[in-house]
Amino acid sequence: MLVSSDMELYHVLNRGVDKRNIFMEDGDRVRFVHDMFEFNDIEAANNTLRRQQMNDFVSRSSRVPVVEIHGWCLMGNHYHLLLSETVEGGLTLFTRRLNVGYAKYFNEKYKRQGTLFQGRTKKIRINNDAYFLHILHYIHLNPLDVLHGAESWRALEINDSKKALKHLEKYRWSSYLDYCGKKNFPSILTKDLFGDVFKNYPRTIASYLKDIELAAFKPFLLE
Repeated sequence: MLVSSDMELYHVLNRGVDKRNIFMEDGDRVRFVHDMFEFNDIEAANNTLRRQQMNDFVSRSSRVPVVEIHGWCLMGNHYHLLLSETVEGGLTLFTRRLNVGYAKYFNEKYKRQGTLFQGRTKKIRINNDAYFLHILHYIHLNPLDVLHGAESWRALEINDSKKALKHLEKYRWSSYLDYCGKKNFPSILTKDLFGDVFKNYPRTIASYLKDIELAAFKPFLLE
């Protein structure tokens, strides 16, 4: 199996209550990315260490991460993370801190009260090779939901794979760019696991999208 027996990999996701947006502007997305870095420590996070620049996170020499983040994507009303624990209980600790911390920021900023997320964070274990080989692509392709002609990518329908790729290259709120060798938010990401499997990620994802594009035409090619 591609995932080692001593490692448990999870697809983690949550969305806004009543499907409301949890990111109203890029500043909110920056804050969530910052929180993914800041709350990934066995010690309590110190939010006063935030820097103003989007990619300039403060490093602490004594830092002990509780999870490894192998992939991620932020959409308007939900997020996707691909995580493995580095300490026992790390997954629960990290997601609780992340959700509570971000909700507090969001409610204070937008002068609202109450729950921001719809319920418990879903944690789905990646338990076979087929799932493992698909999940990173699935997370990175979520931004196609808002691209005309690519909304049905989950049903293996894309009109123009090149247009889809260009859209993904312009979308910075995921780990896609870092996997493609373009530094975006490298401080929060661990690429070793999937990097060993997908030696050339840009070529891999381009081929994946091209296969989806061709799938719609195969019935006609066989006539």
